[in-house]
Amino acid sequence: MRADYHRQLDALRADLGRMCALAGSAAGSATDALLAADLDAANRVSGDVERLRALEAAVERQVVGILARQAPVARDLREVVTAIQIAGDADRMGGLAAHIARVPALRHPARVVPDHLRPSFVEMGSLAVDLADRCRAAVLDGTGVQTEQILDDDDAMESLHRGVHRAVMQKDWSHGATAAIDAVLLGRFYGRFADHAGEIARRVRFQTTGAHGAALV
Repeated sequence: MRADYHRQLDALRADLGRMCALAGSAAGSATDALLAADLDAANRVSGDVERLRALEAAVERQVVGILARQAPVARDLREVVTAIQIAGDADRMGGLAAHIARVPALRHPARVVPDHLRPSFVEMGSLAVDLADRCRAAVLDGTGVQTEQILDDDDAMESLHRGVHRAVMQKDWSHGATAAIDAVLLGRFYGRFADHAGEIARRVRFQTTGAHGAALV
């Protein structure tokens, strides 16, 4: 019975890891769509989001089954209960990637990002993929080794977002209101993606130590 219980926990972690990996894949494709006006990349995001939704439902079923049959306690209980929250964060990361991909799809064939902002969005896209990969590693190893780096990267993403906002607010902005709105919203989507990665880091830390962090609102 105990061996079966550990197999269930391993399967739960594996599905959470797959969700984080899919969120990273969606972020990478969304960034490709944004920077290259690539509709095929935008469509790949939709596929990743569909798979995320299916996995989130699978995680919820697994959690209910484990709680009903195994009655976990202490760290195991924390891990099982927070699995639903981690799945929700990973799903929302995929949803935010879909929001990013939707902008270039709406503006196609025009390029969305002005040339002088492209380096910022390249970096935000790369950071989003790295964050998702660190989240995957964190939920799979369950030790919290990755959590501090995730939180540092969340701060780095926020700094990039602020930089985009400052650029849009400059008096010499010459790209019009639509481009300004797009840039600010896109920066916000990347920022929220990182926020949810930070939440996953805090939840993994809670699983490990029982200590709560600040919740995302």
